[in-house]
Amino acid sequence: MHPPPRRRRAVRRLWTAALAALALPLTMLSSGSTSAQAAALQCSVDYKTNDWGSGFTADLTLTNRGTDAIDGWTLTYAYSGNQKLGNGWNGTWSQSGQNITVKNAPHNARVAAGAAVSTGAQFSYSGSNTAPTSFTVNGTPCTGAHQPPIAVLTSPAAGAVYTQGEAVPLAATAAAADNATISKVEFYDDTKLLGTDTSAPYALSVSDLTVGSHSLVAKAYDSMGASADSTPVGITVASGPTVVASPLQLGVQSGKSGTYEVKLSKQPASNVTVTSTRASGNSGLSVTGGASLTFTPQNWNTAQKVTVTAADSGTGSAVFESTAAGHAKASVTVTQLAAAKTYDARFLELYGKITNPANGYFSPEGIPYHSVETLIVEAPDHGHETTSEAYSYLLWLQAMYGKVTGDWSKFNGAWDLMEKYMIPTKADQPTNSFYNASKPATYAPELDTPGEYPAKLDTGVSVGRDPIAAELKSAYGTDDVYGMHWLQDVDNVYGYGNSPGKCEAGPSDTGPSYINTFQRGPQESVWETVPQPTCDAFKYGGKNGYLDLFTGDASYAKQWKFTNAPDADARAVQAAYWADLWAKEQGKGGQVSATVAKAAKMGDYLRYSMFDKYFKKIGNCVGPSACPAGTGKDASMYLMSW
Repeated sequence: MHPPPRRRRAVRRLWTAALAALALPLTMLSSGSTSAQAAALQCSVDYKTNDWGSGFTADLTLTNRGTDAIDGWTLTYAYSGNQKLGNGWNGTWSQSGQNITVKNAPHNARVAAGAAVSTGAQFSYSGSNTAPTSFTVNGTPCTGAHQPPIAVLTSPAAGAVYTQGEAVPLAATAAAADNATISKVEFYDDTKLLGTDTSAPYALSVSDLTVGSHSLVAKAYDSMGASADSTPVGITVASGPTVVASPLQLGVQSGKSGTYEVKLSKQPASNVTVTSTRASGNSGLSVTGGASLTFTPQNWNTAQKVTVTAADSGTGSAVFESTAAGHAKASVTVTQLAAAKTYDARFLELYGKITNPANGYFSPEGIPYHSVETLIVEAPDHGHETTSEAYSYLLWLQAMYGKVTGDWSKFNGAWDLMEKYMIPTKADQPTNSFYNASKPATYAPELDTPGEYPAKLDTGVSVGRDPIAAELKSAYGTDDVYGMHWLQDVDNVYGYGNSPGKCEAGPSDTGPSYINTFQRGPQESVWETVPQPTCDAFKYGGKNGYLDLFTGDASYAKQWKFTNAPDADARAVQAAYWADLWAKEQGKGGQVSATVAKAAKMGDYLRYSMFDKYFKKIGNCVGPSACPAGTGKDASMYLMSW
């Protein structure tokens, strides 16, 4: 077992095993040293420092702005002062006078078109520390850091509904920076390429989108090889003409009124009448305005309001249906709240916005994105990744929805979604039966900076035995671990294709992909980390996949590595605790009992976070060899570790 990865806020327990029994394919990827031809090379170098007066660290990011990969690189630049090189990382650094030369390391020799690699070093100096102004790579001058283009998807409108087979008009605007020009704009449905336009105005018409929710994105490329995604736009494709309602959830306090809007998804040939009535549920809620609305061929997509009024007393939900001849109906859930429940009314208003597909918070599978934006600076480096934290917050959201409305189906559904996509299946952790609880891990030093890795495993450091593995297997009849992996590439942007039950299926994989990151010491930042597949079959990366970056062993077995964030699992268990309490107060405890039992199981596995990761005894000792190995539960600190 390798040590747990680090990220800024948390140490995360990692469970891993070799895939020796799986006969997985092996693809050797070249990390050759042949330089790209200078005539084809286009590059930029971003130079940043952390200066403390008598010394500094320099961080350089080399970006390949050309159309061909760079296979092997030598970066050169010069200082104007007395800066003296101390040590470097992620490359071989040398100095001659004021001239600096950096040659690639084996693991970052290849820089794909549009990709970037980072390297850095520490220097001492006195006097001034003027930044260099020019850089060369393989003898070719590089420009300064190039700003990526901007792309905006201007059509269709967020929340639009189309009929299956109907043409969906896609249009985008794109602008390039730094004297570059836009070379093309690609249009995507989630990660599926729909088409490309190479000249403005950038547009595409598609008529083969399937029934359901779709997340559409425009991606602009410039003449220097940089690219950028637009903010996604959510639309719905229906099987036929439909009535469209928004929002789909509404809270109304007793004695007050609320409204939702309706329109048609498609232009009709003649006038259409939309009738809205309460179909089921709380009789204290009734339509008091907009019960019959007329839409013409001219105003069919202009929203009109339906007013729902709550009686002076009572609580509970009702389903209102807006129907029209020849159209699929729209259903809106309206919840009557006590007059004093201003908070609940505000919660349902926000809930409606969060869960509206048009607002882009969820993937087509219903998975919560970490953020609506794409580029972010956080533990994930892409907004359309997600974390076990995001799943836990979804569980809290749906638990609160059940408390306010009495509807617990959404809470149960959120747990099922999390279980399906974020808890590794048996196929994802196939070799747990070989786990030896008496020898659960091999010690690996944790160093301060990414440049100090790989850190070779040390078999001379004693580790304790795992005292709860047998208990868990006896209780649940399986060797599988019931806990969330912490990070997922929801749209398979990186193309590893590690969707549940698959191993490195590649860019064509349509499911959310498990990935790992943050594994090379506490100083590693989001800009230095290396996103990598959880199932390392050596298909991607170098000779040994991504493993050479971390432990520097002589040889490796193909393996899987899942990382658990105990704080997120604990938050999920908390949400289930309160869901159980609130449902029982409503006399509906039986509706959540099966989910609560799963939460109890997750809490049982969560006990691993209360042990030292090498099962060593807790005490005042200095150094890994000085800390004695645990013989049982004496390795537990009875506090949940991050």
